[in-house]
Amino acid sequence: MTIDESRLDSIIDEYNAEQGSLISILQDVQAEYKYLPKVALEYVAKQLDIPRVQVFGVATFFKAFSLKPKGRQQIHVCMGTACHVRGSKKVLEEFERKLGIEAGGTTKDGEYTLETVNCVGACALGPVVVNNEEYHGQMTPIKVESLLKKA
Repeated sequence: MTIDESRLDSIIDEYNAEQGSLISILQDVQAEYKYLPKVALEYVAKQLDIPRVQVFGVATFFKAFSLKPKGRQQIHVCMGTACHVRGSKKVLEEFERKLGIEAGGTTKDGEYTLETVNCVGACALGPVVVNNEEYHGQMTPIKVESLLKKA
């Protein structure tokens, strides 16, 4: 993959190339590419004068960062206690069946990534599914197909 070094430079410059801003820089890089490409991480390490292992360590420590490309539609199924007792496992299983992937995977066409999260903070609406930052409450397996059609 090729990266736009001038775009990365502008992201780094927004934080005055401060090593202490590494997490914020990585967040912006991920927003730009939908994941953290290896070449982008190496470039950030070089520009900030930080060992590559340190940059990769931060990128792999936080669950919010991904080293693999994500789908255009990112579906997160809440598996927190309130959602779990209301049937989020069955909702997840229906997504897996409809998409032909397991949680943590991306469809071959790159359209969907399916992930689980521990809690989205909308317990009263459980079970909750978040699709590209749009919350869908009181999900049921029957509603999965219509959500996928909207996406």
